[in-house]
Amino acid sequence: MNIYLGNLDYHATEEQISEVFAQYGEVASVKIIVDKFTNRSKGFAFVEMANDGEAKQAIEALNGYTLNNRQITVNEARPKTESSDRGGYNNRNNRY
Repeated sequence: MNIYLGNLDYHATEEQISEVFAQYGEVASVKIIVDKFTNRSKGFAFVEMANDGEAKQAIEALNGYTLNNRQITVNEARPKTESSDRGGYNNRNNRY
């Protein structure tokens, strides 16, 4: 199951997140989303857990959890939609 983390501290590391989620089960992967130009965190991440039951327990337990002095939002990630695949400024096809 893929899990979304929001309101993430910009200095949080994938290792920190993995350690927190590992308390609830096997963590398959952690990916902090970074800006492609500055390579800085955008303040959210995705965690993939191998077992759906463990993932649901982690979501319930960690939503509102304080990590690096910030209260994180944790919920099931929604599937990527076609509109989010287009990219660009406001998803417009600008020529300029």
